[in-house]
Amino acid sequence: MSRLLFPNIMPYQQEWLDVGDGHQVYLEQSGNPNGIAVIYLHGGPGAGASEKHRCLFDPDIYRIILFDQRGCGRSKPSPSLQHNTTTHLLHDLSRIRQHLNIAQWLVCGGSWGTTLALLYGLQQPETVLGFILRGVFLGTASELDWLYSQSGAAGFFPEYYREFIKQLPANTNPSTDNILTNYYQALTGSNEVAAIAASKAWCLWELRLSSIEHHNIDIQQIDDPHQALCMAKISSHYFVNNCFIDGNYILSNLQLIKAIPAIILHGRYDMGCQPQQADRLVQAWQNARLQILPQAGHSGFETQTVDGFCQAADTMATFIQEQGRNQ
Repeated sequence: MSRLLFPNIMPYQQEWLDVGDGHQVYLEQSGNPNGIAVIYLHGGPGAGASEKHRCLFDPDIYRIILFDQRGCGRSKPSPSLQHNTTTHLLHDLSRIRQHLNIAQWLVCGGSWGTTLALLYGLQQPETVLGFILRGVFLGTASELDWLYSQSGAAGFFPEYYREFIKQLPANTNPSTDNILTNYYQALTGSNEVAAIAASKAWCLWELRLSSIEHHNIDIQQIDDPHQALCMAKISSHYFVNNCFIDGNYILSNLQLIKAIPAIILHGRYDMGCQPQQADRLVQAWQNARLQILPQAGHSGFETQTVDGFCQAADTMATFIQEQGRNQ
């Protein structure tokens, strides 16, 4: 029988943490204040945390920490591209850990959140108890090509891709660079109507790639213009800048976290992030275990993905508790 999400609980603490550069990030804690500290890193970039992310962890065991990355969601200002790079996000993670007086925590994430989790681990491995990563994205040029060029996911969703590029000037060369640059210009330009239209089209394309359980997704389901603008504007900002990391940085430096245990979950039919990236990661990481979900896509809340993630969180809790007893 498939595991279900834990019941939704209210946070016991919510705050806006000043991280510098004029940014305050929304930060919340729920579950057991004396439990195993776990932080969940949302995707996008720019998607914001969801209350459903609390429900992936047993609230009796875990001290559950969620936050909206700078410039998006409930963080202030939002949306904002100022002082917003991968280096800034890693700084914010360190600031949160220190602010909450946490020596070590379990680091989890989905999609772009896996990129950020891995980069954080490479930077501060001594603070990481383990990883649970769902829908691996390594921030490489080939992954961006898959998402935005005609030769990637567009081959599976040609009619949706035509809708996606309809927002662009008619003479746009359909290369990844040109598509991302044109979207970025529309999203950051002075024409607010054009920016809202582009943001909805961007989010609709990604939403249609995300799930194999939900069909007939149309523009009416993009019902939060603020969230859509945050997601599209910040994602395009990161992607035109190659995620602010060198191409193969994560795999090239994996030895820095080789001793840290990781559970990797990836949908067999993930059209947003290719399963081969998760396989490449695990082949190079002795302490990582890959679970391919045979009937799942990219969404974090499909039936098999929820089941796999909740089981992974239970497994990690048992491992961390045993390690603590043996020390």
